[in-house]
Amino acid sequence: MSVRHRTGFFGWMWRLMALLLLWLLGVAAWIIWVGDRDQAAPADAIIVLGAAAYDAKPSPVFEERIRHGLDLYHQGYAPKLIFTGGFGGSRARFSESQVARRYALKQQVPAADILIETRSRTTRQNLVEARRVMQQNNMHRVILVSDPLHMARALRLSRELGIDALASSTPSTRFRSFHTSWRFLLQEVYFFHRDLFANGV
Repeated sequence: MSVRHRTGFFGWMWRLMALLLLWLLGVAAWIIWVGDRDQAAPADAIIVLGAAAYDAKPSPVFEERIRHGLDLYHQGYAPKLIFTGGFGGSRARFSESQVARRYALKQQVPAADILIETRSRTTRQNLVEARRVMQQNNMHRVILVSDPLHMARALRLSRELGIDALASSTPSTRFRSFHTSWRFLLQEVYFFHRDLFANGV
């Protein structure tokens, strides 16, 4: 390969890499932008997406989601709470949603206002099961509660499943440090592209 051809080849490669980097930065910026918006408005229910629980205690991430869901409920945005999340392992005494329900009951939320599902293990499954609960209770619009960097994926999956969802991210999250936040953001950028190609786009 001549010097001229090598120069042209490497120049083309650098341009391609620059375009790829711009694309990835754009996706990351979109994920952050979606997570920073708060669309909370009157709805039929508040869906709190599941996260890890340690026996009867929610993880710090899950507790923030539950607390934010309760705040929205107490502010009167919706009359019902839907907690999602199944059993984290074969030896778990409580599902994630049961842990959330116990937490809400301790905060004086009437049992009749709390709905749960105990089957799901992933975000998509959370939403599939939440949709089933919505259909059983004649619900149409919901407020979706999750972490800011998780919200873009949750909303996209909601649209795919035909759920009319408004976003309301947790105001605080366990992913506070720069290192941890970037790891979580990179994970969400990966999931964005995995879902994109899985859908044949």
